[in-house]
Amino acid sequence: MAAGVGKTYRMLQEGHAELEAGRDVVIGYLEPHGRIETERVADGLPQLARRRITYKDVTLAEMDLPALLERRPELALIDELAHTNAPGTEHAKRYEDIAEVLDERIDVFSTVNVQHLESLNDQVAELTGVRVRETFPDSVLSDADEVVLVDVTPAALIERLRAGKVYAPERVPAALNGFFRVENLEALREVALRQVAEDVEAKRLIRLPPPVRDEHQIMGQAVPQAVGERLLALVTPQVSSQRIVRRAWRSAQRLGAELDILTVLRPGRELTPDEAEQLDALRRLGSLMGAQVIVEEGDDVSEVAARVARERGTTYVLIGAPVTRNGLKRFSEPLTEQLLRRMPGVDLRIVADRSKREWSPPS
Repeated sequence: MAAGVGKTYRMLQEGHAELEAGRDVVIGYLEPHGRIETERVADGLPQLARRRITYKDVTLAEMDLPALLERRPELALIDELAHTNAPGTEHAKRYEDIAEVLDERIDVFSTVNVQHLESLNDQVAELTGVRVRETFPDSVLSDADEVVLVDVTPAALIERLRAGKVYAPERVPAALNGFFRVENLEALREVALRQVAEDVEAKRLIRLPPPVRDEHQIMGQAVPQAVGERLLALVTPQVSSQRIVRRAWRSAQRLGAELDILTVLRPGRELTPDEAEQLDALRRLGSLMGAQVIVEEGDDVSEVAARVARERGTTYVLIGAPVTRNGLKRFSEPLTEQLLRRMPGVDLRIVADRSKREWSPPS
């Protein structure tokens, strides 16, 4: 749920157990953050030297991926999965380093905090007021053979913080008044517990071969009957759309469904630089989550959305909260009603911005 709960310590303990069982284990990267207990438990485990990278007159220490691949242990312990590598290394992110290590048939134990999960980025910002910049794709977690939750109570973690076991003494007051407020830790702990529970449930389910699809009619056209759910996030090239996509992706995961992301652009209209940037951001986010990003042109958004929904076998559409309509637009049919009329039998969900909520849910 947060820094200081003992993730790295637990990873090193697991490494010792594997070493004692006769496996070839090496520490590929360790970040003890000056914690004496963590440094002590690392004793006895072979450890690769870090690679020094100079960037903008600053020397940074990174994992030496080529040395690790040449060493070829059975198991590599690689700390801080969500870390962003220094420019000049093989990959931009450490989870990409880990993917290459796994491709070489080397097992990996790694560590991460729940707030770095890409689909939780907005939820964590709403809960804590802190926007996490380093994220990793949810697929990394879902592809893991095992997920271990290292859990402590918020009170115990705060006590560890005050005892100087998490940060240096000069950083403790700011941490207690910021990210490490008890209400933040309670919320993050709940998110972590729920995430692991969902991961366990997803791994428990055995997917059976889908039954033969029957043909059915929508708007007078024969289309394949959807066996399961398929979600469509209808968005515009704006920053707020990323929140809608993340919420849609998490809904898709809970339903065991595929996700499509649709943006409808007016024909002949050039995007502003900001809109073009946001459209690229949506494409990157979709790629990160394994969702299909679809960009279509059309004067009637609902008509295009309905067509795409028929083509994709959509059962569930998610859109952002409608904006206040002024002037003559007040007398036109709202987009929500257009979508419901054009897509009978398809669920429609309006994704609210929870940061604007004026009340807090009961704890």
